[in-house]
Amino acid sequence: MAEQEQEQGQGQGQGHGHDDEHVRVAVIGSGFGGLGAAVRLRREGITDFVVLERAGSVGGTWRDNSYPGCACDVPSHLYSFSFAPNPEWPRTFSGQEHIRAYLEHVTDVFHLRPHIRFDSEVKKMTWDAAKLRWDIETTAGSLSADVVVSATGPLSDPKIPDIPGLDTFPGKVFHSARWDHDYDLAGKRVAMIGTGASAIQIVPSVQPEVARLTLFQRTPAWVMPRVDREISGLERSLHRALPVTSRLRRGLLWGIRELQVQAFTKRPDELGFVERLAKRNMARAVKDPALRAKLTPDYRIGCKRILLSSTYYPALAQDNVDVVAAGLSEVRGSTVVAADGTEAEVDAIVFGTGFHVTDMPIAERVVGADGRTLAESWKGGMEALRGASAAGFPNWMTIIGPNTGLGNSSMILMIESQLNYMADYLRQLDVLGGRAALDARPSAVKAWNRKVQDRMKRTVWNTGGCTSWYLDAAGRNTTIWPGTTTEFRRATRRVELAEYEVLRAPAHKGAAERTESTGTERPERAEAVDA
Repeated sequence: MAEQEQEQGQGQGQGHGHDDEHVRVAVIGSGFGGLGAAVRLRREGITDFVVLERAGSVGGTWRDNSYPGCACDVPSHLYSFSFAPNPEWPRTFSGQEHIRAYLEHVTDVFHLRPHIRFDSEVKKMTWDAAKLRWDIETTAGSLSADVVVSATGPLSDPKIPDIPGLDTFPGKVFHSARWDHDYDLAGKRVAMIGTGASAIQIVPSVQPEVARLTLFQRTPAWVMPRVDREISGLERSLHRALPVTSRLRRGLLWGIRELQVQAFTKRPDELGFVERLAKRNMARAVKDPALRAKLTPDYRIGCKRILLSSTYYPALAQDNVDVVAAGLSEVRGSTVVAADGTEAEVDAIVFGTGFHVTDMPIAERVVGADGRTLAESWKGGMEALRGASAAGFPNWMTIIGPNTGLGNSSMILMIESQLNYMADYLRQLDVLGGRAALDARPSAVKAWNRKVQDRMKRTVWNTGGCTSWYLDAAGRNTTIWPGTTTEFRRATRRVELAEYEVLRAPAHKGAAERTESTGTERPERAEAVDA
């Protein structure tokens, strides 16, 4: 167990400089993906690694998103690591503060802090072909690593649209993921831009205290009731005394969602029944037919993420709320102007406009074997072998990479599958021996991506008639996995060496040598972590 392993790098976890340091593995980010990678590395017996974190604490998106009402829309017992069950979840759907506390707990239980370099934002990662390593520049110094595991996550860099006149607005402006807790919204006139997962939590949380709330809705969302409740003391006691009950609860939540996948991926027409339930949910709270018309989507439910809230519609029906069925197009002084010409005087503008998902900024900072950045390589769309490895970027892996997102279940399941793949990747390098690296073959990446995109064609995300953040600028779905979590677990259980080129460091200085991989050499496999 982690408690019994010898600590390495003691005392370096608080952002100390790391010039000239070399490690076997550098993990980027300390959200669920980064912390999960760190735990898995320790469980594999690897302690020569660091976790580079740009902020001063762990938590990732659950640290950054602290807006009023912030909570998860996946049940608590499913939105946690299988190897770190939490019998103390206070509610069936956890709030941000509970999830962040859970991640802090995982960090301590598995003794991860000595490995974490806080306040160390990665500025550039460059592949050194002669030394078969990554040279990493951070705000706290430089280091190198044999392998990089990028776990920056797709929901880490806020996106604020380029609105004419926004820079001249005299009031307060901030994004939901950068909430200004020093600014009091009480009695203010507030413009809320967007109707995504953050906005439907913010609106009912701030509506009772603001003077007026104007919601700019470019596209209405499908909203289902959020059946949340307090988990009783008896339930928590049972989960503590009999951990199998917690596993059974998790298994049931997982199984229900696995059964739902067919409707999203193969038979979108079956979702009509769910649409009727969503409309009934709206009708109970919104009596005004004109407002209901504004709030009713014209696309198939599931095309965008189905949102969960029992308070959003009631808040919109209040007298101090205006719903503008158009996006924000211009700011004139303290006046915000919608695309349909609607105007409103406001004191504050809150953007709930999402993140850079298909154009992740980290891709600009990764320089591969041919001198191109990952962003340049992905100019035609993100793609990675089994959601992890990009061609031309040896010994570089990403957690929550292209086409690993989910539309109806817990991303922790996908993360743990990718951790299985990461662990086997490192075992393969051990078996190869010496100075070696693996570079995904372009043909293997193309074949994997072609199969994924072929399956994507009939999914609700592609056929549902909406424009969503799942799609890139060219209209390709490069974010969602078009299958079950079980299928993805099988696909990432082991590394197929035939899908990679093996790079060897030459005896003389110069570029690394490429050798053909037969895929026949296999390491002894450790037990995979079960979901």
